[in-house]
Amino acid sequence: MQPFDLHTGAFICLDRANIDTDAIMPARFLKRIERVGYGELLFMDLRQKDGRPDSDFPLNRPEARGATVLVARQNFGCGSSREHAVWAIAQAGFRAVIAPRVGSAPAFADIFRNNCYKNGLLPVEVHEAFINRLFRAGTGRVTIDLGEKWITAFLPEEEVTESFHVPEGARAMLLDGLDEIALTLQQEGAIAAYEARRPDLTPLAS
Repeated sequence: MQPFDLHTGAFICLDRANIDTDAIMPARFLKRIERVGYGELLFMDLRQKDGRPDSDFPLNRPEARGATVLVARQNFGCGSSREHAVWAIAQAGFRAVIAPRVGSAPAFADIFRNNCYKNGLLPVEVHEAFINRLFRAGTGRVTIDLGEKWITAFLPEEEVTESFHVPEGARAMLLDGLDEIALTLQQEGAIAAYEARRPDLTPLAS
C-alpha cells in the first residue's frame, strides 16, 4: 500500500449527495475474482448515456484528466459494503475523497470510510462551507497534509485551509502505507515466539 503523507493534486467535483457503492462500482462487475482492473469501471453507469460516454458527466470532461482528488457531497459511499468501490476509486488514480458532514448526514458511510483506510485511500471530512467553495470554483488544486491533518485548496480567486480529523490508528496505517495484515506482520517475531511456547492442543475425545 502506498504511504500517504503530503499530497498535492488537481480535484474534480461530483455534485451529488448520497452516492452509493452501486453507483461507484455496479454490482454486475463484482463477479470478477481479481483485485485489479476496476479503475476503468468507476461510475460506469453514470458515465454513459444510451450506451455512449456522457460528455456532461464530470469524470468524462477534459479537466478530469490527471485529477487525483475527488470532491463530492455528503453521505458518499452509502449502500452495500463492497470493497470494490474503494478499489475502483484508487485504481482510477484518486488518492483522496473530500466530502462534507451536513446536519445528521455524515460525509462518508462508515463501512466505506473504513474500507478507504484499509486500502490507502484518504477520506477527508470537511465543513459544508469549505466544500461549497470548491464547487463554486469548479477547478483548482488541493494539498492534503495527513501528518498535520490540514487541507488547503488553491482556487482561482482564493486559498482556503481547514483542519480535518482521522482516527489515530488509521492515520498511522496510512502514513506508513500499511494495511491490517502488514501491521500484524510487524509483530511476526512476537507471534512466532508465542506459538513456539504454546502447548499443543489435546484432541477432543471421539
